[in-house]
Amino acid sequence: MTATERSLVLVKPDGFSRGLTGEVLRRIETKGYALVALAITTPDRERLARHYAEHEGKPFYEPLVEFMSSGPVTAVVIEGHRCIEGFRALAGATDPTAALPGTIRGDLGRDWGLKVQQNIVHGSDSPESSAREIGIWFPDL
Repeated sequence: MTATERSLVLVKPDGFSRGLTGEVLRRIETKGYALVALAITTPDRERLARHYAEHEGKPFYEPLVEFMSSGPVTAVVIEGHRCIEGFRALAGATDPTAALPGTIRGDLGRDWGLKVQQNIVHGSDSPESSAREIGIWFPDL
């Protein structure tokens, strides 16, 4: 058996403003993952620049940073066996129109026709990105 993993989950400004934080947390807990840390914050540009560093210079970078700093987000650290892969499956495809029913994005998201995809949640995509992202959002953890 592999070690327990941790992953960063963000309920993005669109999910927060629509009151979906509780539903996202319910699905995480129903899946059996533990909530290790939780904070509600409106991220500043510096934090988002560190979080999205690999996307700097890409056409969607500025609209993404603008969107992510537009309001509060719920930042959560979850823990469990294979939780990185498990949460990403729970979240569904990045494009909410293509996300399968039963997933967070498939059930709760849609394309709003904006410059950047507003798709409710972010989840770390690997153990390396998880460690880096948790360090950005929860430096004392």
